[in-house]
Amino acid sequence: MRVTEYVNFDAVGLAELVAKGEVTSAELEAAAREAAQAVNPRINAVVETWPADDEPSPGSAPLAGVPFLIKDLGVAMAGRRMELGSRLAAGNVAGADSALMRRFRRAGLVTFGRTATPEMAYSVTTEPVLYGATRNPWDLERSAGGSSGGSGAAVAAGVVPIAHATDAAGSIRIPAAYNGLFGLKPTRGRVSMGPDLDEIFNGLAVQGSVSRTVRDSAALLDQIRGPEPGDPYFAEEPSRPYAEEVTRHPGALRIGVLAQAWGGRRTTAPVADALSRTVRLLESLGHRVTEVEVDLGAGWEEFVLANTRLWTANLAASVDELAAAFDRPVDSSTLEPVILASYHYGRRVSGVQFVTALSIRNRIARSLARYFDAHDMLLTPTMPELPVPLGTYAEGAEALDGLGWLRRIFDRSPFTAAFNVAGTPAMSVPVTADAGTGLPVGMQFAAGYGLEGRLFRLAGQLEKASPWSGRTPTVWAGNSTGR
Repeated sequence: MRVTEYVNFDAVGLAELVAKGEVTSAELEAAAREAAQAVNPRINAVVETWPADDEPSPGSAPLAGVPFLIKDLGVAMAGRRMELGSRLAAGNVAGADSALMRRFRRAGLVTFGRTATPEMAYSVTTEPVLYGATRNPWDLERSAGGSSGGSGAAVAAGVVPIAHATDAAGSIRIPAAYNGLFGLKPTRGRVSMGPDLDEIFNGLAVQGSVSRTVRDSAALLDQIRGPEPGDPYFAEEPSRPYAEEVTRHPGALRIGVLAQAWGGRRTTAPVADALSRTVRLLESLGHRVTEVEVDLGAGWEEFVLANTRLWTANLAASVDELAAAFDRPVDSSTLEPVILASYHYGRRVSGVQFVTALSIRNRIARSLARYFDAHDMLLTPTMPELPVPLGTYAEGAEALDGLGWLRRIFDRSPFTAAFNVAGTPAMSVPVTADAGTGLPVGMQFAAGYGLEGRLFRLAGQLEKASPWSGRTPTVWAGNSTGR
């Protein structure tokens, strides 16, 4: 299969070709590698590829033969490196598959490499010292988002139709928004973190994917959902497969709109315009859309401080474990300045402060749950601004402590983290583009706990009403090998 053909199919479409015998898994993998060779030197999204795996894909699996990439964090593949985007973990090789990796294999995915992440996934832009900055395929001078920025850029550029991603404060939805993709953060407990971990960042982080089509994300979530023995959380199983939900009518939904974020950062004009167009589209589809105020359950500074204490304390424990495992120092030779500052901040977080932060997490979850008693969904911009130029987050960062760094991250991405704290599902949908720059603008929709099916139904409707597919990122311009 030629690359020019390959990049026009989504994962479900490629799997159907394999099932019909019209193309082989080896041919798809070859096309994916050729696509990576064509674009990765310009976007720096894939940090490593591996030789072809001799293990055949399960022929009857739903996604058999589909090329796939995993993030350099959050999933362990036996015999392959997982370095967390950090010099501290450089050379780390997983001894066994994690539960999620086993499920990727059972789904039939052909994993041939790993994608870039910021150091320790501790940013919403992917610009680590270890492997360098990942560039946005729509504008090579702009960020691809984070922390799943490598996956977002690789999927948008056509290397693979879908890729693994994680999300602790927006790390699925932000790259989805920046790269013109669909990305859904599942409900807490929907996908297992086992067996080595029970939870990440006290339940703030979840596993998922970014994809070019809604049905791909739904099909993959069907394959990876469900608990493992010993998991601390359990999300009730859906009444039907998510792949079926995408094709069902969502009904007339009550959707509240929050145009301005809790933290005070104003939504910029291009994003506000895109939000207005999205509201008009929703109304034309029969949904009742009203402006709302949403009680976060905590003041913004209290929210940021609680998250900082949870994040940095968890970070400090992870850093100490890695340093001991590799006999490496914890200093500027192994960690970037903001990560080192956050590590030292986390070491100072007391047990009482940590437990207080957990109580604030509970208060926020209860407050947002009350909102979803009265509304089916909440609509916000995914990000208040268009993809930022590379280097934006680094300006003056060397002077920040752990709280200052998290305040900067949350200030620039104020809409997403609340749903990680609450544990509820949320998705970013590429409904439209900025008229001036052509850059994608993602819209975030959040629903109540366990209601991914409702989100998939609306996403499927929006995809039909305002299809994003067919646009060609700047990275392919003038490249005869690609799109």
